[in-house]
Amino acid sequence: MAALGVGLVLLLSAAGCGQDAPAAAPPAVTGELTGVCPDPVVVQTDWFAESEYGAYFQLLGEQPTFDSAAKRVRGRLTDAGRPAGVDLEIRYGGPAIGFQQVSAQLYADPEITLGLIATDEAIQNSAALPTLAVVAPLELSPAILMWDKARHPDVHSIADLGRAGVPVLYYQTDTYMQYLQGAGLLAPAQLDGSYDGGPSRWVAAGGELAQAGFATSEPYIYRSELGPGRSYDVDFQLVNDTGYPSYFSTLSVRAADKDRLAPCLRKLVPMVQRAQVGFMADPARANGLILQAVTADESSVWSYSPGLADYAVRTMRERGIVANGANPTLGDLDPQRVARMIEILTPIFAAQNVPIRPGLTPDQLVTNEFVDPTIGLPAR
Repeated sequence: MAALGVGLVLLLSAAGCGQDAPAAAPPAVTGELTGVCPDPVVVQTDWFAESEYGAYFQLLGEQPTFDSAAKRVRGRLTDAGRPAGVDLEIRYGGPAIGFQQVSAQLYADPEITLGLIATDEAIQNSAALPTLAVVAPLELSPAILMWDKARHPDVHSIADLGRAGVPVLYYQTDTYMQYLQGAGLLAPAQLDGSYDGGPSRWVAAGGELAQAGFATSEPYIYRSELGPGRSYDVDFQLVNDTGYPSYFSTLSVRAADKDRLAPCLRKLVPMVQRAQVGFMADPARANGLILQAVTADESSVWSYSPGLADYAVRTMRERGIVANGANPTLGDLDPQRVARMIEILTPIFAAQNVPIRPGLTPDQLVTNEFVDPTIGLPAR
């Protein structure tokens, strides 16, 4: 495929003077999103670059620019390799935005077009920072609790952790932990909400602790990347499988922007769906860009290896984290799942004095209006 944006210099003989005409200006690159979407389309993620964001890196064209100071990457937005006419800017989250929730960042910075927001976060902020999810590239949340199989050979589930009284280390902001307590799966006395994301507590305890994490990262890291003499064969259960069906990192807009962005979303959302299908079929190029994004940011505390990237894709495929769900469509959102999350979280947030939108309904949080029902992963 020829490089984009290269104009041809036409050497035309000028009559009677023998001079060359000036080079023609390169034509503007146009595409489906030209004049329809913001340029750039800005996507705010909830962490540093990793394979969970494969769809967005799949959308990047050739030779994107990595800005380590601003914690972002920008390039031409492409649809199956075809220029779409605008740029895509992927911004990193987590420490890169001071651990702010993406919904807060979305409202703080009007340049952001869409953010990656979990269902529980959307419910939590439904009154003050309302957002609307327009597509779910991940069918299931990769959030897990994990344990060392050698230390806890009789533990096979989160409920088993509760019955055995195993101490559980987790992020204080993990809303699902309130659900696990309320459902009687874990007891308050065994919980420690001081997890900082690092392995030091686990290592110091010799794997005696159970710990929060993500199916797409920690099991591989703890087995293969903690250094000599530090390898743990862990097992885990998805929090989703306990009856907490939160969507993870749904592509979302500010609720009030839906009508203004509708012409863009009708074209952009199917592109995201196709990108996720393409990434899962052949992740090599996008994973290469993800690894390049990480290595380009020398000041970052985040590291990401080729082995971890490969493991993440394999786990997303094998565990159904990326899947079509109950129908042949990738990316659509199930209102019944969202209704269940509202049911679970309404009393939890009330007990925490967190006001959510009165009478909140699924259609105020998610829409399938822009999802193309014909796009999905091929049957296996």
